[in-house]
Amino acid sequence: MQEKRTSRSNQERTESTRSALIAAARRLFVERGYAATGTPDIVRAAAVTRGALYHHFEDKAALFFAVSQQMAQEVASAIEAGSSQSGSPLDALMDGSHAYFQSMAECGRAQLLLQDAPAVLNAQQLAQLSDMAGAYELEQGLGALLMGNDVSASIAPEELHALTQLVSAAFDRTAQALAQKQSIACHQAALHKLLQGLCKVYAK
Repeated sequence: MQEKRTSRSNQERTESTRSALIAAARRLFVERGYAATGTPDIVRAAAVTRGALYHHFEDKAALFFAVSQQMAQEVASAIEAGSSQSGSPLDALMDGSHAYFQSMAECGRAQLLLQDAPAVLNAQQLAQLSDMAGAYELEQGLGALLMGNDVSASIAPEELHALTQLVSAAFDRTAQALAQKQSIACHQAALHKLLQGLCKVYAK
């Protein structure tokens, strides 16, 4: 029994240390940017040793990836909550996109995920973040929109994937504008017309 309590206590301390590192790094990355944040700053803010940081993460980039994953999961949760009560596939996509824009504009997510991440992470990691932040749901939504629009509509899986990447880039550009305190009314109107136009194209 004592061994189980000790094991649980050690696991709790390990999780607590990792959480403290991620929380401290996240705050500093958002405030200063990745390049201007040093590992000594992170361990000091987390109140842990330098050894503890390298016990949990290979380097600063690995810690940045963990922070990015946490943010991407938050974005995905916001999209799910924002589109769960929507009616038509088009409504679901527009509601989900609005939730995406709002979530990305908060807590420094757009800066970290759309500006810093491409300069720090490799292509595989960026693809993982994109999937975590709603790329899969976007692809499913586009598929429902296009193929559910008319029984004669059809789109090859590879074409749907390519289309998802293009639409995702438009969403990211809009999120960046919102994060910079710009009006996105025109962006949203254009996206709505784009999605409506896609329906017409693939229904032919």
